[in-house]
Amino acid sequence: MKPLELVIERIILGSRWLLVAFYLGLAISLAIYAVAFMAKLFKVGANIFAYSEGEMILAMLGLIDAALVASLVVMVMIAGYENFVSRFDVNDGELAWLGKLDAGSLKIKVASSIVAISSIHLLQVFLNAQQYDNWKIAVLTGIHLSFVVSALLLGFLDNMMGGKNKT
Repeated sequence: MKPLELVIERIILGSRWLLVAFYLGLAISLAIYAVAFMAKLFKVGANIFAYSEGEMILAMLGLIDAALVASLVVMVMIAGYENFVSRFDVNDGELAWLGKLDAGSLKIKVASSIVAISSIHLLQVFLNAQQYDNWKIAVLTGIHLSFVVSALLLGFLDNMMGGKNKT
């Protein structure tokens, strides 16, 4: 029975390499998103004198939103690969800028990024409030608040679990 158990364990552990296809797909999608970002940036640049102040603020918020989404994708790729597939073989300190991204802290950072992205989207809605009915604004605000509460609860739970692990 032990040889069968070893084979099963090797298959299960080896299956983590299937995740690489997802991370490579995210890298490709990030490159595609970078092209879309550059198109948005070009559009903003081409209309620099045509946009009103409000339109320019909305355009800049769109660019900030895109940067946050791209950062979220990079964070998930790097932390996911590092935590679930294999450690990066790099020189000492080369990834020191990355900080600690274990599964717990990744959840907190992802939740924080989602709140930031949602905040920017909601700000865009508020700046264009005349284009939305009150019900849609209320629903979007409720969704944003659910993201905020979720992030706070994740932070609280992570802090609570961290306190137990340190003692």
